[in-house]
Amino acid sequence: MNYFWAFVVGGGLCVVGQLLIDLTAMTPARVLVGYVTAGVALSALGLYGPLVDFAGAGATVPLLGFGHLLAQGMAEAVAQDGLAGVLTGGFSAAAGGVAASLTAGFAAALLARSKDQN
Repeated sequence: MNYFWAFVVGGGLCVVGQLLIDLTAMTPARVLVGYVTAGVALSALGLYGPLVDFAGAGATVPLLGFGHLLAQGMAEAVAQDGLAGVLTGGFSAAAGGVAASLTAGFAAALLARSKDQN
């Protein structure tokens, strides 16, 4: 059932994003920024944590999960380091994922051959 709920929740979040792109004048970039911001806000209100506990990767993989990760990292850093944690918490919490994605993207660029766009 864990896989089922992860699929349903993650798919539902993606469907909402696609509907926002298709049915409104929002650009994909604005939807992405809105999702990250919504993840931070829902995490700050204590609403996103229970969704993560319920859906697992279905809630942590989409961009809402990235916002949640930033908010959680900031909260932990503020508790540990004080006000300086506001500036450092999000960076330290997301550093591993960002470094992994940059490394994978660089490796893919080295291994793949680009094609002419025309």
